[in-house]
Amino acid sequence: MKKLGLITIGQSPRIDVVPEIRQITGHGIEVMEGGALDGLTLDEVRKLYPEPGDYVLITRMKDGTQVKIAEKHILARMQDRVTELVDRGADLIGLLCTGEFPPFKCDKLIVKPQTVLAGVVAAVVPGLRLAVFTPDADQVPQAAARWSAQTQASAVHVEPASPYGAADALTAAARNVKAWSPDIVVMDCMGYTLGMKAEVAEITGKPVILARSIFARVMAELL
Repeated sequence: MKKLGLITIGQSPRIDVVPEIRQITGHGIEVMEGGALDGLTLDEVRKLYPEPGDYVLITRMKDGTQVKIAEKHILARMQDRVTELVDRGADLIGLLCTGEFPPFKCDKLIVKPQTVLAGVVAAVVPGLRLAVFTPDADQVPQAAARWSAQTQASAVHVEPASPYGAADALTAAARNVKAWSPDIVVMDCMGYTLGMKAEVAEITGKPVILARSIFARVMAELL
């Protein structure tokens, strides 16, 4: 049986993400998880809060609490999780975050959702109006810059809406996106669910690309 190692930037297990990934990859694999924030208390995690100019990441604790952290504070801990999962026999490593990360030391293939997602979106959006959901308002500038640079979209709009917050906030955000009149929508966070995708598609009436399902399909292809 092949072993898949999944690394969250938050705390594992990601019971809100992994079951939907397994729906796509199938159950004939062993899934192992690790988290960059594993073993830390909420007070300790709050010390990792971003400062001006930091690359901002949004994730959740094991109990579902949303937290905001600076990428620079967790890179070493992510490398530790990569090493641990490979030592446990992982055949393939996947990151459960669509943020941009530097290379990690690993003799196994590492799949980064942002790279996969960017490739798919870039292939279909040239000349189109692209709307992007991102979890937090502090992430809007970095997301807008990234998607403008990575695609040939005619225009890019980034809408903040947390996958870990109230459902009505996502509904309101989807209505904002509809008013902007996009041609295609991207949900740029592994926290967004298949159900959230369906809601956004219904409200906007536009095609929606979901990070976790694109990621899961690539993982299934590689296993």
